Amino acid sequence: MKIFVLIMLASVMVSSISQIILKTAADREYPNRLREYLNIRVISAYGMFFVSSLLSIIALKRVPLSMGTILETTGYVFVAVFSFFILKEKITKKRIKGMLLIMAGIIVYTL
Repeated sequence: MKIFVLIMLASVMVSSISQIILKTAADREYPNRLREYLNIRVISAYGMFFVSSLLSIIALKRVPLSMGTILETTGYVFVAVFSFFILKEKITKKRIKGMLLIMAGIIVYTL
C-alpha cells in the first residue's frame, strides 16, 4: 500500500505544479481571447491535471478513501511552497499556521 500512497502524493504534487503553471499563464498578456486558452502553458497544465487524475484513480484502488482525502490536503502545502519559490509570493504567518495545522492533522491521522 505504501507505493500507492506515494502515487497519491505524486498525483497531488503534479496537480499543484499544474496550478502554478496556470497561474503564470494567467499573469501574461495575450493578443486575443483565443490565445489565452490555446497556448502551451494552459494546454500542458490541463494535460498535467489529466495525468494527476489518472494517478489518483490508480492510487485510490488501494488507498482507503479516508486516507486519500487526507493526502489530498497536502496540495495546499505544495501550492504554497511552489508559490513561494516560483512565483515569489510571500508566505504569511497565517499561511504558515495553516500549513502546520494541515501537517499536524496528517500526522494525527497516520498515528
